[in-house]
This record gives sequence, C-alpha cells and structure tokens, in this order.
Amino acid sequence: MRLNPRPATASGTRRLARRHPAALLALFLCSTGGALAALALPAALGHTVDGLIDGGPVPWSGLLLCAVLTLAETGFDAGAAVLGTSTTARLTAHLRTRTTARVLAAEPRDALAVPTGDLTARLTARTADAAAAPVTAAGAVAGVLLPLGAVTGLFLIDPWTAAAFLLGAPLLVALLHTFTRRTADAGADYQRAQSVIAHRLTEALDGADTIRAARTGAREYRRILEPLGALADHGRRTWTVYGRAAGQSALLLPLLMLLVLAVGGLRLHAGAIGVGDLVAASRYAALAVGIGALTGALGALARSRAAARTLDPLLTLAPLPHEGLGPLPGGPGHLEFRDVGVAQDGGPDGGPDGGPDGKPDGKPDGKPLLTEVHLTVPGGTSLAVVGRSGSGKSVFAAVAGRLLDPDTGTVLLDGVPLTAMDPALLRPEIAYAFARPALPGTTVEDTIAFGPWTADPEAVRAAARAARADGFIGLLPYGYATPLTDAPLSGGERQRLGLARAFAHPGRLLILDDALSGLDTVTEHHVRRALDERAGRCTRVIVAHRLSSAARADRVLWLEDGRVRATGPHEELWADPEYRAVFRTETAEAEETGAVPPARTEVEAR
Repeated sequence: MRLNPRPATASGTRRLARRHPAALLALFLCSTGGALAALALPAALGHTVDGLIDGGPVPWSGLLLCAVLTLAETGFDAGAAVLGTSTTARLTAHLRTRTTARVLAAEPRDALAVPTGDLTARLTARTADAAAAPVTAAGAVAGVLLPLGAVTGLFLIDPWTAAAFLLGAPLLVALLHTFTRRTADAGADYQRAQSVIAHRLTEALDGADTIRAARTGAREYRRILEPLGALADHGRRTWTVYGRAAGQSALLLPLLMLLVLAVGGLRLHAGAIGVGDLVAASRYAALAVGIGALTGALGALARSRAAARTLDPLLTLAPLPHEGLGPLPGGPGHLEFRDVGVAQDGGPDGGPDGGPDGKPDGKPDGKPLLTEVHLTVPGGTSLAVVGRSGSGKSVFAAVAGRLLDPDTGTVLLDGVPLTAMDPALLRPEIAYAFARPALPGTTVEDTIAFGPWTADPEAVRAAARAARADGFIGLLPYGYATPLTDAPLSGGERQRLGLARAFAHPGRLLILDDALSGLDTVTEHHVRRALDERAGRCTRVIVAHRLSSAARADRVLWLEDGRVRATGPHEELWADPEYRAVFRTETAEAEETGAVPPARTEVEAR
C-alpha cells in the first residue's frame, strides 16, 4: 500500500500558538498585568489627590501605591515587548523552515507553479506577517481591557462624564476603522507590486546570458522597473491615509478630551464629584481613547490572516509519494525507463534545456515533453543524451533522478521503481550537476561539502581536484575558506564547483545536465577522465551538447521532440547525416581549422 505523508494544514494561529505555549501565556499575563495596573493607577491617583486636598497628613501609602502601579505597568509592558519580539522571531523561523521544507519536499514542477519572485516574498515577508498572529492575539488583551475598563471606570466615577465620552466615541471608532481598512488595502497593493518586481528581476537574472547576447538589457531594465510607478502610488496612498488619519485624530481626540473635562468640571462645580474624581476621569478618558490599540491589533490580525492565506498553497503541497522502499543494497546503478511519458511543464529549474523563458525545452504548455521512452542503461556505464534544443534532454535527466515524476510509465533503479523509494534513501544514491548550479553555503568548502551528507575536508579536496577546481580555489584569498561573496567566479568555475559537489557525494547514479558546457577543452578532457574512472562503480547520464562528450560515452540516446530517435554507440549513429547535423556547429568549426573530425579523434583516443 502506498504511504503518503499527511498534507500540512493551514498556517493557522492555533497551530503556531502550540509551538511556544509558555511564552505566549507569559505574554498574555504581562499584557493583562500591564492593563490592570494602568486601570488601577487613575483610581489610586484620584484617591491620593483627594487625600492631599483634604489637608490631613501626607497620604504616603497612596503615593507609594501610585509609584508601585507605575513601575508595575512599565515592567509588564517591557516584559510584553521582549516576549513578543522574541516569540515572533522564533515563530517566524519555524514557519519559514516548515514552509521551505514543504516546498523542497514537493515535486519541483508543483512547487515552482508559484513565480520565483512571489515565492521568495511568501517565504520572507509573508511568513513574518503570518507568524505575528499568535503574539498579536496574546497581546491584544490589553487593547480590549484598557478601553472597556476605562469606560467602566468613567461610569463608576460619574455616569454623565461617561456619557460625554460615549457621545464622541462613534466618530473615533469610525475614524480608526476607516484608517485600518485603507491601510490594509494600500499595504496589500504595495506587497503585490513588490512581488511583481521581484519576479521580473528573478526572470532577468535567470536569463542574463540571453539578455546580454540579444542586447535587450535596456528593454529588460524598463520592464523590471515599470511597476515602480504603481509601487510609488501605493506608497503615497499609504502616507496619505496616515496623514489624513493623523489630522483628523489631532482634531477629534482633543475635542473628545475637552468634552469629557468640560462635563467633569461642571459636575465638580455642582458638587457631584471631587477633584480626585476629575483627575481619575481625565486619566480614564485618555485610556479610553486608546481604543486605537485594539483596532491596530485587529488590523494586524487581518494582515496576518491574509499572509497566511498566501502560505496555505505552499503548506498543502503534496510531498513526493513513496512506499518506504530503498534501492537494492550494493546495486550497480542499473537504470530502466519503461514507457515513460511527461505531458506537462516541468523540470529542475524552470527551463530544463536552459531556456530563459521558463518553459522546459522551449515547449509551450500542453505539449508532451517525453513520449514512450523505453531504455535500459546497464549499471556502471555511461549514457550521453543528445538532441536539438527542445528535444527533452533535461526533462529526461530530471525524470532519471526523480526531480520530476513521469505522467506515464515507470523509472527503475536497480529494479526498484523510483516512486516507491523513500526520498531520504534515494537522494544519497543520486548526484546531480547542472549548467548553472546553485552554490549554497558560506565558503567554497561549504558549497562543495553541501549535500545529502556533509563531505569531510579530504573528500572535498579530492572532489575539487577531480573537477579541476583545486587550481583556481588555491588562488582565492583564503583558499577553501574563502567566503563565496569574496570569490568572483566565472561560469566555468561555478560549473566546476557544482561538479566537485557531485563528485564529493558519490552514489550509484551521476547525472550531468549540461554541466560541462562552460569548461574549456583541456579542463573538459580531465573531467571526462575523472568520470571514466567511475566506470563500473557509478552509472553516468550526461546531457551533452558537445560532440566530444557523446563520442566518449558507452552509449548515446538521441532524442527528437521528446521521442527516442535512436540509441547505440556513437560510432554507429555517426553514419546518420541527421545525427551529425545535431553537432553541425562543432563539426563546422573542426573543418574550418582543418582538424580531423572530432568524433573520429575521440573514438580513437578511447
């Protein structure tokens, strides 16, 4: 029976709150304690003022109580601020980790359905907004207690004074409600414009080589920055909302306080209340005006809820299904494709054959990328995958290593279907190198050691020598300890670091997706020798654009429009003029220089 990991639930406030219940309880108690101290202080202050006015002994106990309440309010508020900040940071880290893990555990074409720029925004800013919800909810108790307690205090002192405050309260509530709604709308529009800019910038960075070659940099510059106008409009709208709210509140709040004090003064003149009561009433009126804290908390919760909705599609991504099996122990890396087909967009990095438009192999949506692929690759041998751009080479490589699941058919490694293997057991058995590798880690050594397990320093250096990266690493300021930010790397040097990372994590299957394209002829020759040394111990699948790579492989897979055009040794396929046309550019260069056709030279060298 197939076992599927349980899908993640939405990033709700309750789920996050269960991560740090003690901290949130302490935050709740601090907020409550601060609110109660703030509500008790006006009453104590009014009682103390009455004691001073009566002309009797100095009410030291009342003064001490006021001091204690002031210190308590300050201490509780400081504790709530510290707890709120630290808890929000921990919850943000947890939510980012959980969301990122969910994205990485899903099939890449499902995870990459969200544009890269938008995905980055969700994993950074939106997680912070969503993670703030439990802290905001726990701290909102003060926003509820203060205005309600203050209005109650006004009623206990004098109902007429309380009625004066309630007369203007609807205007205050309407002002704050309008401010919160308009601010949330402007903020959401601002975030959407930021996501558009981030997505377009990511697209341009991915296709930088194509943009440079086509000399369309100026056009791309304008396209990326075009949403800046809308971004500026949303920013101005935000500040306009703030300005209007500040102006209106600057007029309304003093008028409301003046109304309360006027009615309180009249009641004092009539003898209905004392001076201490008037002092307490003025303090309670100031606290009641603080209803904005409650409205702000509600606005923050609304933003958190909106951010959580953008994270839910990521948190509910289905992980790669499997039956908990693992590859056969000690298997030679026997790879088998049985009627494999891929009908949808997919690929390891949005454009499997290096297309800058984000479409695998340059194909539009809906067209098959692979169709009825039947193939067996004996363990320990090498297979070169060739074909014109758009033929499905990188899709084949992605399916071979389960970066992409086929829509039809089965891929087996040493007799076990890839879809049945536990990804945690499968990953160490397959090493990948790409034309444009990502370089995680802080230093050069971290990058090479990064993988299913952390390679030791000796393995890192051996892998760098095999990838011919040791030479340029030695010229860096601190060698292998050089931070990547201080290591300006060419495209070929980045490829060699990617190759070294693959060599440092040997498994039974090594897949090179055009990972030799940036190497010069001499370096490529040495890297191919390192690959040949793995014969019999590791199956090598090499997506090849160069004739030399195809000529050196044990077998060649020739793809055309996602179908197998032919398979066999390079020497046999070379007799087909259409096969030779796949390498026309390199052949023409060899003929122009008067060299022997490269295919024959490589075959003889072998």
